[in-house]
Amino acid sequence: MMKPARVVLALAAFALMASCRDDDAVPVPAAGGAPATAASAQPLDWAVGGTWRLDSVKARDTWRHPVTTLSFFGLKPTDTVVEIWPGGGYWTAILGPWLKAGGGKLVAAHPESPEAVAAWNAAYGEHPETYGDITVTTASKTAPGLAADGSADAILTFRNIHNWMAGGYADKIFADAFRALKPGGVLGVEEHRLPSARDQDLTASTGYVLESYVVQVAQNAGFVLEESSEINANPKDNADHPLGVWMLPPNLRAPAPGSPEAAGYDKARYTAIGESDRMTLRFRKPAAAAASPAPAAAAPPAQ
Repeated sequence: MMKPARVVLALAAFALMASCRDDDAVPVPAAGGAPATAASAQPLDWAVGGTWRLDSVKARDTWRHPVTTLSFFGLKPTDTVVEIWPGGGYWTAILGPWLKAGGGKLVAAHPESPEAVAAWNAAYGEHPETYGDITVTTASKTAPGLAADGSADAILTFRNIHNWMAGGYADKIFADAFRALKPGGVLGVEEHRLPSARDQDLTASTGYVLESYVVQVAQNAGFVLEESSEINANPKDNADHPLGVWMLPPNLRAPAPGSPEAAGYDKARYTAIGESDRMTLRFRKPAAAAASPAPAAAAPPAQ
């Protein structure tokens, strides 16, 4: 069966965006998919098993643990949830229908990329019958904020902090998240984890980030670390790859032929490791919090 032209264009645009972001290259579901027609709240595994999700995307659930991860963040189907940089829409395809069924609201805070937003919109935003009426905002170095101040019950980010560090504005995004959350709201973070004995490159050039660094940036913004989880841990990943985390699935980036990194390269070795070792953290905006303190750049923690 041939895909509609707009879906083919969306796939191409997402592939380009993934290349630029050095992040997930997630296939985009066929536009429209199977409508989520539930009239009342549904469990998370209902959305994770949804027929509107491609089998190739569901295959990644083994590594991404969607039910346990979202449960750890404590989401409710009535929540207003902001996802920062939804990328290829792995989480949109789960959160959108689930929140739609439960009476909640999804906000997608994109990077400043018209092409990425257009592609995402063609696949998800134009299909409220499946994914709900999703609000689109911007998360960037210059954007005024992720959502209206005090409007969100939860804000989530998956494997994006290294990108903000590379751009020099991770502290700004965390401060924006603090303002957008209601007092008592949750910030859920998943990120590629650098072993604690390593030194943090402030540009996160390998894609890996120290857990202690993330905690420091969050605390600078006013958050309190409530709990950490090993849901997304992978002890096979030593975070020491010549081309960074992108050598692992799903990217499986190979060294350029003839480059020093190409000597002895074995794709099967990286495939066998699986997806990266990742921290999973739940932060809380204090119930008495009013406004975020002025963002302060984080220094690498002492080793």
